[in-house]
Amino acid sequence: MALKIGVIPVTPLQQNCTLLWDDETLEAAMVDPGGEVPRLLAALEKTGTTLKTIYLTHGHADHAGGAAELAERTGAPIIGPHAADQFLLDEMEQMATRYGMQARNCTPSAYLDEGDTVEMAGTTFTVRHCPGHTPGHVVFLDLTGGFGIMGDVLFQGSIGRTDLGSYGNHQQLITAIREKLLTLPDDFAFTCGHGPGSSIGHERQFNPFLEMFARD
Repeated sequence: MALKIGVIPVTPLQQNCTLLWDDETLEAAMVDPGGEVPRLLAALEKTGTTLKTIYLTHGHADHAGGAAELAERTGAPIIGPHAADQFLLDEMEQMATRYGMQARNCTPSAYLDEGDTVEMAGTTFTVRHCPGHTPGHVVFLDLTGGFGIMGDVLFQGSIGRTDLGSYGNHQQLITAIREKLLTLPDDFAFTCGHGPGSSIGHERQFNPFLEMFARD
């Protein structure tokens, strides 16, 4: 089994939808299908894969707004995020209009919590609950392969915003990054919710928001 990973930027906010697939079984998973569902279906067709599961890191419309339609079109269940983000999933249609986007509200088949494990394209990912950007934000970590999907928690050179609503909490976000992400090896690579990916070591050394945690 060889895990393949592709990133498909969608919506006017250029949110990174991650497609993961096993190039032997051709089973696939998608994380954060925020919109432009025809493009996502075209990516599945191009790779010759069958979508088995849809995962969400959090409830913002640019990350989850296309999940309901994609689930209807493929039959794949929606899993995650943490239940604390359901109020955001219930407001996505309204939220999307502010950004000139289209979205549909959704309720996942199952929520996720700290320590859960999920399978994406034959690879096991550990779930860590990292609130702050939203109350129910989760990240997905392949601890064996050294790869993660961070959503809007940690970016190359930045961290998630906490000023998008009264639910944002900067201290919670910093604590989650310090205790649940910076404990990972320096060569641990990850994709971000927007923009280019990075590694834990790079962010530990160069991210201005994390200077207090840099190693000597």
